Amino acid sequence: MRRPNNRRKFVKRQEEDPHRINEKILVREVRLVMEGQEPQVMSTDAAIKLADEEGLDLVEISPKAVPPVCKILDYKKFLYNQKRKQKELKAKQSKVVLKEIRFGPNTDDHDFDFKLVHAKKFLTDGSKLKAYVFFRGRTIVFKDRGEILLLKLAQELEEYGVVEQMPKLEGKRMIMLINPKKN
Repeated sequence: MRRPNNRRKFVKRQEEDPHRINEKILVREVRLVMEGQEPQVMSTDAAIKLADEEGLDLVEISPKAVPPVCKILDYKKFLYNQKRKQKELKAKQSKVVLKEIRFGPNTDDHDFDFKLVHAKKFLTDGSKLKAYVFFRGRTIVFKDRGEILLLKLAQELEEYGVVEQMPKLEGKRMIMLINPKKN
C-alpha cells in the first residue's frame, strides 16, 4: 500500500506591485502630476498614451484621492529609489543594547573593579547597563550592602552614564539601570 505524499509544495508567490501601473489603473479619470507643470485631470487612456510616448510608465501615486493622483516615471527606478530610502532610514535607527552585570552582596573590591572596567566599556560603546545584586538564600538580610554596592557603582560611572532607575528590590534581585551619556 502506498503512503500519501504529505510534503507541502512551496509555491513562490509573485509579489504584487505596491502601486498600480499603466493598464492596471481602472478608474476613468486621473490627476496627472508632471514636473514643471500644473496638475491636470485627464482620462486614464490619454495619460497612458502620454506615458507611452515618453517611454515611461503611468504610476498611481495616491489611489485614495479623487480623482487618483498619477505620475509619469520609470517604475523600476522609482521602486529602486524607494527601497534605497527605506534602507537608509533603517540604518539610521539606533538599536538599544542592554548589557547586564551581576554582583553578589559580598562582592569584594577586586571583583568590583573588574566589573567596573566592563561597565565603563559597555557605556562608552553606547549600550544601556543593567547592574543587579543577586541575593541567594539567606543573603537577603544584606539588602543594605547590595544598595551601597550599586550606589558606589553609579558614583564610579558618573562621567560615563546617567542613572535611569535607582536601586530597587525586585524579588531576589536589586536592580539599577544606567543609560550611556550622549557624546
